[in-house]
This record gives sequence, C-alpha cells and structure tokens, in this order.
Amino acid sequence: MSDSAEVLSQLKHRVGLCIDEAREKLQRLSDDIWKCPELAYEEKQAHDTLVAFFSGEEGWRIEPRYKLPTAFRATFQTKAGGQQVHVGFLCEYDALPGIGHACGHNLIAEVGAAAAVGLKAVLEESDQLPVQLTVLGTPAEEDGGGKIDLLKEGVFDDMDVVFMAHPLHADAPYLPLVAEHDVSIKYHGKESHASGYPWNGVNALDAAVLCYNNLSVLRQQMKPDWRLHGIIKHGGLKPNIIPAYTELEYYLRTPSRSELATLKTKAGACFQAAATATGCEVEVQFAKNMFDNILRNRTLETLYEMNGKSLGIDFTTDEELLSHASGSSDFGNVTFAVPGIHPYFYIGSDALVHTAEYTPVAGDVKAQFYTLRTAKALAMTALDVLMCPELLQKVKREFTEAKTKEEK
Repeated sequence: MSDSAEVLSQLKHRVGLCIDEAREKLQRLSDDIWKCPELAYEEKQAHDTLVAFFSGEEGWRIEPRYKLPTAFRATFQTKAGGQQVHVGFLCEYDALPGIGHACGHNLIAEVGAAAAVGLKAVLEESDQLPVQLTVLGTPAEEDGGGKIDLLKEGVFDDMDVVFMAHPLHADAPYLPLVAEHDVSIKYHGKESHASGYPWNGVNALDAAVLCYNNLSVLRQQMKPDWRLHGIIKHGGLKPNIIPAYTELEYYLRTPSRSELATLKTKAGACFQAAATATGCEVEVQFAKNMFDNILRNRTLETLYEMNGKSLGIDFTTDEELLSHASGSSDFGNVTFAVPGIHPYFYIGSDALVHTAEYTPVAGDVKAQFYTLRTAKALAMTALDVLMCPELLQKVKREFTEAKTKEEK
C-alpha cells in the first residue's frame, strides 16, 4: 500500500471513530425530530433542533432561517491554503400528514449531521486539505421542493460535490428517481337544482369525471415507464345541487424531465377536452416547482459502494428494486447543478416507506447502527474525492457529460 493510500485508510478509520464518539447526541437529534413531526415549510422545531446541535459544536458558522424560514446553513473551513474544495451534506426533516416520519427524514437529518461532524473532526486534526464543509437544512421535500427554492437562491452555486442518504428497506448506492410535477385542475360551472331545472346548470362534476376518464384512457397510449395518478379532491356539495366547482389533483411522472414536457402536453389536452364537452371553465395550476429526475454519477456511486462494503453493508441485488423507477425528490434538481449521490440504506426492517408501519421503525434505536454506518460511508466517500484531485475531476467530467446528454 502506498503512503497516500495508507494515510487515506487511516483518515477513513478515524472518521468512523469520530462518528461513533458522537453517537449519543446524534441519536438525541434524530429522536427529537422524530417525536415532533412537522409538515413541509412548517419544520420550526426540527430547524431549531438542528441549529442548536451545530451551535453546540465548535468551529461551525451557523446561519438559521437561511433563505427560507425553516432552512439553515452550517459552514466550516479548514485553515490550509490553496483552492478549497466545497463539500455539501444535506439534511431533510419534514414529515408526512397523518403518519409522521414514515419516510424517515429524521434519519436523513442525522446522516447528514453525522457525516459532516465526522469529516470535520478528521479535517481539523490533519489540517492539510483546503476544504469548505457546508451542511444545508433543506425543508419541504415531501411537498413543495425546498431544495429547488434554495437552488433558485444560488445556494449550491459554488459547491463541488454534494451528499445525502435516504432510509429504505434495503441498501442501494442508487435507485432511479423520476421527474415529477404536481397539478391542480379546477372546473367552474353553474349551480342549479338537479331535479327541478337541471338544464339551467353547468355540471362541474361531469367535467371532473370526464377529466379523470380522459386521463385513464390516456394511460393506454403512454410509455410503460410514464405515470399519472390523482384524486378528485372536491366533487360537489349535495346530490340535489348541480356542482358549480370541482377540483382534481394529479402527479405526472416520467423518467426524464424532457419526457415530462410531452406528458404535460397530453394531459393538458385531457383537461381542456373535459371543459369543452361540459361547457365549464377550466383552471390548471401546476406547482411552482417541478422535480427533476436524478442525474447519476457512477464514479461517486462506485466509491460509496466500495466504502459501504468495507463497513459490512450488504447492497441489494434485487433487479426489480434497482431498475424500478417510482419515487421523485427535489434532490434530482440538485444533481443538475452539482455532482452528487443519494444512496439508500436499510434500517433493520422490511417495512416500506410512506406506510404507518415505517414510522415506529424510523424512531427505533435499532435504526441507529445502520444510520451511522451510512454516515461513515458518505464521509469516507467525501475523503476519497478530497484526497485524490484526479477522482474529483473524474466526478466533474462525468457530471458534465451526463448533463449534456440529458439536455440534448
């Protein structure tokens, strides 16, 4: 083993020890967030908990309520001279309505904090690498897209590489995240007595039903990996009143953001056709933020998998899971601005995310071992690119090539 390889190995070992030394306060951090689930853009307690955590750690510059009311930024810079490499770790902490932290965002926050704390400790001890570490608290992943808001504010502009990890029921260095856009479709008609003089009414419920059926028929002509799914949120007031107002909510998903534009055009024709057929007015409101698909970085994935295996992580070989695109995240948008990875980690249960069964699992002490092991693998991967400039350049080249290919 060369001298540089030996030094890297020692630094990785030290990162793990530093994370283990902080395990009790890291578990308290996760527990405090898990016990007080908060919805998107309302994560005041989680924000304050994370700000207090980093305020209690020496050397961090803390910026609470950074660009958004429940976002924060914590930064650390080494004293070594030279061109700094800027590494980011992301924390999520919003919950789901009704079922709390059924997506384990308390553990995402813990992973980001743990990886940053461990890496900072090692960088301070060696003090030979010019590095800036940034921990970003990114609210509203489940609804709204806080990372996209922060992207628009230029928060990611000078980062070189960014990391986060998401709990699941298996370990995977990569799973496909698809492009997605929420849309609300509102039909405006005219009330009338449904029995006495229905001919005076304009039935907005008929428009909603036609819209629903139009979209269902559209599925036959969609590509196999396109998705649209939705609900009728408001269907009228009483059976004897012809509804003057109805509302549907749909999610449109495709493997790439370029394909999403095509699906949106097709869906738009369905929305309008229902209005035309019934004489209603239609109001279509797309969410302010569209979620992009994730831009893969196989160099970072390979490094993460190598480090994970050295820690005993058993990565899944389930091809159905590895190839099945289903979920979406605002982290996808980040990967079009900065090279990054979003691996998944097992937390000791086969329960599935976004179910009531996952909520207690995410708060169980059993999840701590797996969470901290993942944080170690992320920090070790960051060390790989910090210690080897050629690797960082390879990561950036792959990012540029993948982005160019995607945008053709």
